[in-house]
Amino acid sequence: MRSVLLGLVCLGLSASAADQTVTVYKQPGRFAGWPANHGIWSWGNEILVGFEAGGFHKRRPGEHEHSIEYKEPAEHLLARSLDGGETWTIEKPAGLLSPPGTKVAGVPTELGGKPATDCPGGIDFTDPNFIITFRMASVDIGPSRFYYSLDRGKTWQGPYRVPDFGQKGIAARTDYLVNGTHDMTVLLTAAKSNGHEGRVICVRTLDGGKSWNLVSFVTPEPKGSDHAIMSSSVRLSPKTILTAVRYRHWIDTYRTDDDGKNWEYVGRPVPATDNPPSMIHLSDGRLALTYGIRTAPFGIRARLSSDQGRTWGDEIVLRNDGGCWDLGYPRTVQRPDGKIVTVYYFNDSPEHERMIAATIWDPGKAR
Repeated sequence: MRSVLLGLVCLGLSASAADQTVTVYKQPGRFAGWPANHGIWSWGNEILVGFEAGGFHKRRPGEHEHSIEYKEPAEHLLARSLDGGETWTIEKPAGLLSPPGTKVAGVPTELGGKPATDCPGGIDFTDPNFIITFRMASVDIGPSRFYYSLDRGKTWQGPYRVPDFGQKGIAARTDYLVNGTHDMTVLLTAAKSNGHEGRVICVRTLDGGKSWNLVSFVTPEPKGSDHAIMSSSVRLSPKTILTAVRYRHWIDTYRTDDDGKNWEYVGRPVPATDNPPSMIHLSDGRLALTYGIRTAPFGIRARLSSDQGRTWGDEIVLRNDGGCWDLGYPRTVQRPDGKIVTVYYFNDSPEHERMIAATIWDPGKAR
């Protein structure tokens, strides 16, 4: 475990108030990114978030490619806070090492992981210390896998295979809802019929992860080069789920009122972004949606809804000081005191490392 030096920066907000930002992980010569691919979990003021770190490769001006070194292995790390996101330590559990030959978005991952096997099932999803993370090997063809922990991410079991559900590929990220002891609903990204990414599907296990069934397609198949990927879901009632889905240039929401069997389009809370959403249910009943903005001014934004996602308030500017487009992919949780912690990857200049940062902000009171 390595301690990480932290910096505090005051920020201004429109429509809300950001208390501070903190640096979660920043290392010379390193690219750190993509918390949305890994997941975030919390137990009161204890917060755990996953991310990826690799070599930093400065790109030429105008080159629209992530500034990670594609020829070097990357590592999957966890950041843990015990004080509501104000300070963080970095962990690297051996149980999260990737299977041999795994690449994510073209970046090879560290050697040393076990090959994926079939899950024996029987996982108690209601264990208060249970968490699960879904990982992919490719944005198009998979295969995908999952790991789970019963001690808040200190040790992990897996990797276990994610079925292909009769699709041409599964690009799994972490978006799940616990329904009961051995009952879980998961939203995944499946390849389109042409084999490219992707569209969101809803799957379910009733035996603690041993067997999985395709419940439904959440989104229509996008046309042309568009994609519908990287969902973030909340349960609004025993039968109602709302999910936010990343398209190439916006975020749309879909809703089911029969526990995932059928879905209907709700709306477009974010009409202009190339970034995945993170949606959470606040303690006062509202919804919070956070996302990155990859056009100037680069930064992190949020919106709030008081009517279960039917309408959304004005955009809240959490940050607008990004150095270039290579940022975002947030994951968000709420602290017991009501403040929100949004974790994302960020940069202050195209020439500088990519870091993991967090903004702690106050959503105000419901009206």
